[in-house]
Amino acid sequence: MAANKVNVDLFKNMFLAGAKRLDSKKEWINELNVFPVPDGDTGTNMTLTIMAAAKEVSALENPTMAEVCKAVSFGSLRGARGNSGVILSQLLRGLTKGIGDCEEIDMRRFVKAFNKAVESAYKAVMKPKEGTILTVAKGAAEKAMEMYDETDDLAVFFEAIIRHAEYVLSKTPDMLPVLKQAGVVDSGGQGLLEVLKGAYDAFLGKEVNVSLETQPISASSFASGSADVPEGEIRFGYCTEFIVMLEKEFDKAEEVSFKEYLESLGDSIVLVADEGLVKVHVHTNDPGLAIQKGLSYGSLTSMKIDNMREEHNERLQLQEQKKSESQQEDAVIQPAQQRKSMGFIAVSIGDGMNEIFRGLGVDYIIEGGQTMNPSTEDMLNAIEKVNADSVFILPNNKNIVLAANQARDLVEDKEIIVIPTKTIPQGIMAVIGFIPEKSAKENEERMLEDIQNVKSGQVTYAVRDTSIDGKEIKQNDIMGISDKGIEAVGTSVADTTLELINVMTEEDAELISIYYGSDVTQEEAEALAQRAEKQHADCEVDVQYGGQPIYYYVISVE
Repeated sequence: MAANKVNVDLFKNMFLAGAKRLDSKKEWINELNVFPVPDGDTGTNMTLTIMAAAKEVSALENPTMAEVCKAVSFGSLRGARGNSGVILSQLLRGLTKGIGDCEEIDMRRFVKAFNKAVESAYKAVMKPKEGTILTVAKGAAEKAMEMYDETDDLAVFFEAIIRHAEYVLSKTPDMLPVLKQAGVVDSGGQGLLEVLKGAYDAFLGKEVNVSLETQPISASSFASGSADVPEGEIRFGYCTEFIVMLEKEFDKAEEVSFKEYLESLGDSIVLVADEGLVKVHVHTNDPGLAIQKGLSYGSLTSMKIDNMREEHNERLQLQEQKKSESQQEDAVIQPAQQRKSMGFIAVSIGDGMNEIFRGLGVDYIIEGGQTMNPSTEDMLNAIEKVNADSVFILPNNKNIVLAANQARDLVEDKEIIVIPTKTIPQGIMAVIGFIPEKSAKENEERMLEDIQNVKSGQVTYAVRDTSIDGKEIKQNDIMGISDKGIEAVGTSVADTTLELINVMTEEDAELISIYYGSDVTQEEAEALAQRAEKQHADCEVDVQYGGQPIYYYVISVE
C-alpha cells in the first residue's frame, strides 16, 4: 500500500536523520571546496547550522507539527554560519512555512513546501548564482511539481526528487567553470543532497540513529558566562572558551599534550573530552594561540572570549559607585554606558587586529572571521550588547555577510546597517571613514564608497592539491590571494607575499599596510617591509601586528 502522508513523529525523524547524515559527510563535503584555504568550510558551516536546529527539535517531547516546524526554522536561522549555512537556513525556513500547522503532510503540502523553500532562499541572496545549492534546490522543487501529477506514492515522489537533484548537481560544473576546472561538483548542493538522502532513509523506515548528544556541560567542568575574576592583579586577561568538533583521533596522550600546551599559555585550564568533541576553557593573554591549537584537532564552535580586565575594572567602578551612593543618598547614578546614536560591531580574529578595531572605536568584537564563521546567533548577541540606536556591522569576510544580513532582519528595536566588508582591510577603512557628526545614512554611503578604494590580500597555505586560476597548487604550498583570486603560489612565505604585493600595487598606490600573523615574527615582517619599500619607493609601507592565525600576512594597498 502506497504511503501518502507523513505524521509529526516521522517528519521529526526525517529531519534529524537528514541532519545526522550531513554531519557524517561534512569532511567529504569540505573536500569539494574549490579554494584550498584552511577556513571554515561548506560542510562544517552547513552541519553547524542544521545541528543547531536539530538540537531544538530533539529537545521536543510529543510536539505538534507547528512546534517541530518552529524549532527547525528558529534553530537554523539563529545557528546559521557562512553563506552556505545561511542559504540552508532559508531553505529550511521556507520549507517549514510551506508545511505550516497541520497534523499530517500530504504530497500537495510537500510540493508547496519545496517551492516555498526555494523562494525564501533565492530572496536571501542579492545576486543568486546558478550552479550552486540554489540550483539543486530549484531542481528538486521543479521535480516535486512534476511528480505531483504522476503519483500519489510519497516513496516514489521522494526517490524521483533525489535522483533529479543528483542529476542537477552533476551538471553544476557546466554552469560554473571554476567547478569544472577543479573537477568537483558544488559543495553546497552536495550538502543539500545528503540532507534529502538522510530524510528519505528515515521515511523508508531504515534504521537510522537520530539521537543527539545534547547533555549540558556542568558549570563545574566547563566555565560559562562571565568568569570568576580574583580581586587582585589579573595575570591573564582573556577568558577563552570554545568547543572542538573533533575531526581526527584524540586519545589520552593527545589530551595530555593539549592541556600542557594550554598551561604554557595561561591558567584556569579546563579541558573536557567527550565523544567527538573537546570543551576548552583557559585564561590567557593570547586567545588566538589557543584557538589555533584547537583548529589543529578539528572545527570550532561555541567560541567565547571575555576581557576579564575590562570586566574587573567595571566591577570595581560599580563597587565605588555603590559606596558613593551609600555615603550620598541623593547622588544620581549614571548608567555605565549611555545610549549613543551610532555604534560598531566588527568580526575579527587575532589580538592585534582586535586592538586595532578597538582603537578605532569599535564597540564589540566578534571573534571568528577567517577560521570560524560566527553564527547569526553570535551577531544577535553582539547587537544586544551595543547600546546604540543605529549599529553598523562589519563582517570583514564575504562568507559572513549573509549571516549579518540575517541578524539585521531579526532585530526590531535598533537600526542595523551591514557594511558588506569582505576583508579586514575593508573593515578598517570603513571605520576610519566614520564621522560622528554625520547621520547613519550619510556614514553608510561614505563607508560603502571608502571600501572600494582599498585592495586586500592574504597569504596562507594550501590544505589540498588543486588546480585553479590556471595554477597548479600542491598541499602546503604558500598562496597569495587578492580580491581577484589566487595571484601567487610558492614555497616561501616572504617571496610569495612580496609577489602578491607587487601584483596588488599599481602606480597610483600610496600606502601598503602589512599585518603579520601569529606564525610570523616582527623581525620577519620588518624584513619583508624593507624589500617592499625597495620595490615601491613611492609608497609608504606600514607594518602592524595582527596576530591572526592561519594567515601569515594580511595586506592592504590604498
